[in-house]
Amino acid sequence: MTIRAILVDDEKLAIQGLQLRLQPYEDIEIVETCANGREAIRAIKTLKPDLVFLDIQMPGFDGFSVVKGVMDLEPPLFVFVTAYQEHAIRAFEANAVNYLMKPVDEDRLADTIERVRQRLAEKRSAEEAEKLKDVLAEVSPQSLDDISGEGDSAGRYEKMINVKDRGQIFRVDVDSIEHIEAAGDYMCIYTGDNSLILRETMKDLERRLDPKNFQRVHRSTIVNLDRVRQVKPHTNGECFLVLDSGAEVKVSRSYRDVVARFVH
Repeated sequence: MTIRAILVDDEKLAIQGLQLRLQPYEDIEIVETCANGREAIRAIKTLKPDLVFLDIQMPGFDGFSVVKGVMDLEPPLFVFVTAYQEHAIRAFEANAVNYLMKPVDEDRLADTIERVRQRLAEKRSAEEAEKLKDVLAEVSPQSLDDISGEGDSAGRYEKMINVKDRGQIFRVDVDSIEHIEAAGDYMCIYTGDNSLILRETMKDLERRLDPKNFQRVHRSTIVNLDRVRQVKPHTNGECFLVLDSGAEVKVSRSYRDVVARFVH
């Protein structure tokens, strides 16, 4: 994953120094350098970078003015670079990834780059999960009632499921279910911190669950789309969904092409 970056500083030597320190990071691509705040705002709006290293003390538009100037679009991540320690609190109030003092310390820069990677990965994972939910919902076959408009779809589906397991009856909140796996005529229901066995066929259980939230992504697996947090494509062409609990669910070949629309 390439991280497109802009460097902003009114001191040419500071720009050059930061460029040298960023050279070892192969995933950082410097797409522009700017000498003042006005140039920075123009470059950010035009190039839409992932990351901006931003000096605070500049003539005219300072670093905080630059941040305010790009709030009308989806802003990049900001790392403030300055010689003045007293700006630290304001920097973090501006939701900066980090605050680097000049001259930039290499260890602190390494820590900052790792934070940037994590923030971007989280952001992209959330976007992919939302796209997955939308796309799978679009390709989901609708019931005849949905097509004809008969009945109240919200009222037709279960909110709680009674599961008799190990001699006890458990009432399971449907929204808490992460995924369901079939094993013959038995269903393994996973809620993140627990697993229960239900004697029922996949087809019958599927009828009881709202297809807006629960989709089959494998012949023997149903997933709660609200519990998907990341899509992980693999080099062999397979794809996995990462759920809230950290569990990974394989997407079958028939669904792989759907997921590939937004992960490639």
